[in-house]
Amino acid sequence: MADVASASGEDESSAKLRRDFTWLRRTRVPATFFGMVLGLCGLGNGWRAAARLGLAPGWVGEALSLLGVAVWAAWLVFYAARWLNDRDIVLVELRDPTSSFFASLAPVATMIASVGLAPHWPGAAWAMALTGLVGTTLFAVWGVGGLWMGDRAFEATTPILYMPTVGGGFVAAITCAAFGIKELGLLFFGAGLLSWLTLESVVIHRLILQTLPVSLRASLGLHLAPPAVACVAYLAVTDGPPDRLAQILFGYALLHALVMVRLVPWLRQQPFSPAAWAYTFGVSALPLAALRLTERGLEGPSASLAVPLFAAANLIIGWIALRTLSLLLRGKLLPVRPL
Repeated sequence: MADVASASGEDESSAKLRRDFTWLRRTRVPATFFGMVLGLCGLGNGWRAAARLGLAPGWVGEALSLLGVAVWAAWLVFYAARWLNDRDIVLVELRDPTSSFFASLAPVATMIASVGLAPHWPGAAWAMALTGLVGTTLFAVWGVGGLWMGDRAFEATTPILYMPTVGGGFVAAITCAAFGIKELGLLFFGAGLLSWLTLESVVIHRLILQTLPVSLRASLGLHLAPPAVACVAYLAVTDGPPDRLAQILFGYALLHALVMVRLVPWLRQQPFSPAAWAYTFGVSALPLAALRLTERGLEGPSASLAVPLFAAANLIIGWIALRTLSLLLRGKLLPVRPL
């Protein structure tokens, strides 16, 4: 009887393992899910800055940062499974002119996660940072090379274009500074800044002349991010009191934020989905810029706005996180291929 029970237990365990493996193979996590890491770790960095200013307890920032690292690890496993099981489909997505640049979120999220992990596990964090820096650089070269060859449809020009060079360059600068290599960070900042100034007019030209389809409107969250992330990156790779350029970048970031507030009714025509995490990149960076400016000794409007912006960012990202958690609990978050 014991042998029968043992065999039955092994059969049940084997069956469960097969079901779990089948579910993993069928799950189709898109690259856009890495945007959650940017929002969570970005908000964690904001709490860390607030703690250094004596405005918040230190453990909140660490908890959010580690949560972001855990989410990064989970999506990395699922995304790697897609490469193993659906390589042809992933390659088709990489060739699609509208969505191909979303894949750059993977190395960018790896860099952000490395900054979140650095105080707790510096060796692993440095390996992640190095992987992210190399991956971001290679993807930027590949992506920009494709743009330079031309033959691109006007409709394919969206804020997604910012990700490889602008988002990648600024986050790489922040990452380099976090690991004590600011000179290299300045190179990445320069690449991100000039790429942003070049692409900004192209993207705005498209937005003015042809409205974004409802399904792509969350990508405007990526348009919100560059000036705020640029300010954070610039403060990361420079020293001393904030100069005029840092304040100019923060001012332009505020303008972007106000325009986004004006567009809320139009943006909400797109039903809620995990795509909403695209907004969290800029939403978390704006108060972080204000807090960093205050931390570096700047007084005036930016210092006065730091706490209200930080509170607003927590409410917005918290709301998006709760809506996402609700989708997860109802089994509607993870796309699964039918049997």
